[in-house]
Amino acid sequence: MSTEPRINDRIRVPEVRLVGPSGEQVGIVPLAKALELAQEYDLDLVEVAATARPPVCKLMDYGKFKYESAMKAREARKNQAHTVIKEMKLRPKIDPHDYDTKKGHVVRFLKQGDKVKITIMFRGREQSRPELGFRLLQRLADDVQDLGFVESSPKQDGRNMIMVLGPHKKKTEAMAEARALADARKAERLGRTTGSDAAAADEDAALEAENAAAEAEADEVDEVDVEAAAEVEQPAEASQDA
Repeated sequence: MSTEPRINDRIRVPEVRLVGPSGEQVGIVPLAKALELAQEYDLDLVEVAATARPPVCKLMDYGKFKYESAMKAREARKNQAHTVIKEMKLRPKIDPHDYDTKKGHVVRFLKQGDKVKITIMFRGREQSRPELGFRLLQRLADDVQDLGFVESSPKQDGRNMIMVLGPHKKKTEAMAEARALADARKAERLGRTTGSDAAAADEDAALEAENAAAEAEADEVDEVDVEAAAEVEQPAEASQDA
């Protein structure tokens, strides 16, 4: 079945409770009168409460209403936070460099607002030394205590030991901070681009000014040369007349 409300000629009732374009109550009117008003206002007659007796209809721009509803739903989905549990696996005798790498991943997950499931995998004789895994989990929890807390204490599960870390920040807060940081970086990049364009424009203007000054000097030199030549020619002509 379609979830779309009935509009205009699809409404099949003898009368409706009509609501005006601005939300004002018009009252119970025949369907023909409601359709006539919709045509007069150049709007749609939309059934907003089909189960009421009589059904409630409103005069509105249905196309605009659908667009705004879709945008609101999209924004709600964008801000919706899903709880995600990430998993990180470690060995009891992990190398220090590998530990730092794994810890970096845990830090990133907690900053994103996600929970982290830490699994210590025991093999062979390591199963007889559960305290190694416990100390490793405690060390990791202490290293990331500024970002997360121990939601589920370490416990043995067969050959594994499991601990769950929860973030101090909510998922929505982490998402908002990530978007703000991305917007700030974008604005910074745009500012740098604008600044470089302005510097290039200043350089072009300075070059044009230098070229104009050089041309002006050349013109002055030409004028001086012409005047000097005229002064030289005038005595020559006077000597010929003499």
